[in-house]
Amino acid sequence: MKPQLLLYTRKDCCLCEEMKSTLSRVAGRVPFALEEIDVDTSPALQENYGNEVPVLFINGRKAFKYRLTAKELEQRLKREAVWG
Repeated sequence: MKPQLLLYTRKDCCLCEEMKSTLSRVAGRVPFALEEIDVDTSPALQENYGNEVPVLFINGRKAFKYRLTAKELEQRLKREAVWG
């Protein structure tokens, strides 16, 4: 089963764009399903994640906040695919 990724992000966020770019590069090598949610669409999301974006959950667990490298993501996704 492919790992399920959930990315909390917002518009005009350079760190968010950087993380999305890394996710896109890795997607060509390691399969995963990605859902992206803009925290500014809900006051509750703004309260929970507004100061943390981007924040990435993998299979329901917080995995990365602010930055990640392609290598870190690939290693984590491969572990999740095996154990998830």
